[in-house]
Amino acid sequence: MHENISLITTIAAALGFGLLFGMLAVRIRLPALVGYLAAGVLIGPATPGFVADVALASQLAEIGVMLLMFGVGLHFSLDDLMEVKGIALPGAVLQIVVATLMGIALSHLWGWSLGAGLVFGLALSVASTVVLLRALEDRGQLDSFNGRIAVGWLVVEDLVTVLVLVLLPALAGPLGGHNGDDAHGGSLWLALGKTLLSVGAFVALMLLVGRKLFPWFLWRVAKTGSRELFTLAVVAAAVGIAYGSSHLFGVSFALGAFFAGMVLRESELSHRAAEETLPLRDAFSVLFFVSVGMLFDPRVLVDHPLEVLGVVAVILFGKSLAAFILVLVLRYPVGTALTVSASLAQIGEFSFILAALGMSLGLLPALGQNLILAGAIISIAVNPLMFKLVAPLEALLQARLAPPRGLTRAPDPLAELPTSVPHEQLSGQVVLVGFGRVGRYLAGELARQGVHVVVAEQNREIVEDLRRRGQPAVAGNAAEPAVLIQAHIARASMLVIATPDTFQVRAMVETARALNPGIRVVVRSHNQEEARLLREDTGGAVFVGEDELAHSMARHVLAGMTARAH
Repeated sequence: MHENISLITTIAAALGFGLLFGMLAVRIRLPALVGYLAAGVLIGPATPGFVADVALASQLAEIGVMLLMFGVGLHFSLDDLMEVKGIALPGAVLQIVVATLMGIALSHLWGWSLGAGLVFGLALSVASTVVLLRALEDRGQLDSFNGRIAVGWLVVEDLVTVLVLVLLPALAGPLGGHNGDDAHGGSLWLALGKTLLSVGAFVALMLLVGRKLFPWFLWRVAKTGSRELFTLAVVAAAVGIAYGSSHLFGVSFALGAFFAGMVLRESELSHRAAEETLPLRDAFSVLFFVSVGMLFDPRVLVDHPLEVLGVVAVILFGKSLAAFILVLVLRYPVGTALTVSASLAQIGEFSFILAALGMSLGLLPALGQNLILAGAIISIAVNPLMFKLVAPLEALLQARLAPPRGLTRAPDPLAELPTSVPHEQLSGQVVLVGFGRVGRYLAGELARQGVHVVVAEQNREIVEDLRRRGQPAVAGNAAEPAVLIQAHIARASMLVIATPDTFQVRAMVETARALNPGIRVVVRSHNQEEARLLREDTGGAVFVGEDELAHSMARHVLAGMTARAH
């Protein structure tokens, strides 16, 4: 009756040991995911005792990746992706090139071939989206400006990896691997063309058809009144679209699920969809981390300690430093550069896929895969610490990066208001921090009432677009006094903080009150507890989205009742 229960055994062992080791990790003040990784090592084939089914665990982990990426898509619109393309696209591509060259150089020291070095370097260059999402969600930064840049950066990395996975078999022959029969120039360009066409067709189908079809379908299911059917529809859409995109268009499961979430975001039921799938996403994300631990052979730490240190150095410091410099070169703040650097200081699911493909093509030696797994586990375990270092490092570097006395840094034209802005627009104006969906609506309403507005926004592309339309705007983090000074906060009548990230609100208000003691402050918040703390800290008016929605609905109902009575 119970002859083949490997699936049940694997799930029970992974979740059970994951729970135990996760609790132990939290008790000793380590992230829970460190416990999940340790649980995977314990039930993996490299350690004595019980061994779970690695193949089944990997497939269950894929479902976790799908659900996590689907959840990101539900919160990350196409507009958000386009807003950060100016930094995410060039930054991600250049960072992949630099990190790959580091990997090739490291493998050359070990006497590996160019093909092995190329696969090895590419595997080290690609960060795990799953790990990033967990880190951003734990810190409440997923909807922040820096969080959107980090997610957009990794989405570009995923797209590049899709191209690499398709092109690598065609390149295997010249690089010294198998499948050399197809490795001529014609097949290479044919593979590239097919890949671009497939990805383009998938994206076009999802944006043109999916954005209408799937929200409509979700609404039809919701009208049945069955919570079970609604949850089933959401999960089926996430997994089904991810599977279909992989088999029909050659797109990765993760990328397919991400676009599925993006198109379902168009539905008014997207928030409910995110809530209904949250328990499943959490459970399957645990399986992902446990499955990573199961693949790891701890003996590599003893047999090849210097090689492991080299790999960890490239992941934690090499590519993070490269990304940090690239973001600064693109004239983004130090905080953004540090957040992106911390986001990239780990590797994960795509690295494993690249390593497995490299081994199957005869390019990557078995040691290479073990080193990649060792680097993944160590970097995933250390990644929460990297994020904790962002704030103190930002404070330290703000002072250290100041130009030496007698020298001046090249001026940033977007950090200063143009001299062409009329003087009357800089007296009694509203300084609006953040130009997302809420900020855009506020600016539009104020403009229609003839109120002058100066926008402070971290996204340089948005600032450039606003200036082209004649709207005064400055680029930078409004928590830095120089940004509010450029927005002429000293002569403003009101400071409106419309950003979803409220972490630095106190610093903004302190700067504004120091320069303009009588200024009024309006702040956006997400919940009652946060609103209470913000009122105590800032003394300003704080608005909670749900409260304002309830008040508007109540006013509408009362107006209707009054009209009916008359």
